[in-house]
Amino acid sequence: MPVPSGEAVTTRVLLRDEAYARLRDAILDGTLEAGEQLRDAELSSWLGISRTPIREALARLEDCGLVESAPNRYTRVAPLDRRDAQDAFQVVAALHALAASLGVARVSTGELDAMVAANERFSAALARGGVDAAVAADDSFHDVLVHASANGEIARSMQRLMPRLRRLERLRFGSLVGRRSVEQHAAIVERCAAGDAAGAAEAVRENWLSLGTLIDRSFT
Repeated sequence: MPVPSGEAVTTRVLLRDEAYARLRDAILDGTLEAGEQLRDAELSSWLGISRTPIREALARLEDCGLVESAPNRYTRVAPLDRRDAQDAFQVVAALHALAASLGVARVSTGELDAMVAANERFSAALARGGVDAAVAADDSFHDVLVHASANGEIARSMQRLMPRLRRLERLRFGSLVGRRSVEQHAAIVERCAAGDAAGAAEAVRENWLSLGTLIDRSFT
């Protein structure tokens, strides 16, 4: 039999991914605010994407904790929730610590240099109040150990959890500028370079929990 064409399926997947990325970014940067109603027709008109990929993207965003819905009532941007933030930071801290414990033995000199460079960009972004640049540099720093861990489940779990945390960090950035992350990052690099997997894991865990503490305080 002829091989079925995958063009239609591929197009739909690409549109779904585009809708997800654009809606996620709009939520993260505050264009779509907490509690804002999300209606398929309006989003379709705004993004120029048909309603089916929009619905699929919204379901994925709900799984990430950025959207919430009640059948026949509403689909909306999830409100900022203090308990949800506490739970998410605890899990992310544990996952990043696990990545460090697995990755230290595999991380290369070049990757350590990349962590140092990312921390320098992070420090500069904090100094000028550049939230997007700071978040990007912080992601680059921590992604090195996630990649070095060679554990796909860690990376997949991070993809689901990190957007929720980055949203909080972006929206509460003003309360985070004085944080100690630059020094904590330097300590992580030092322990990685020394081959101290346990020490690096604990330093990574503390780095994420201290950020979570600052976010928690910002709720009050």
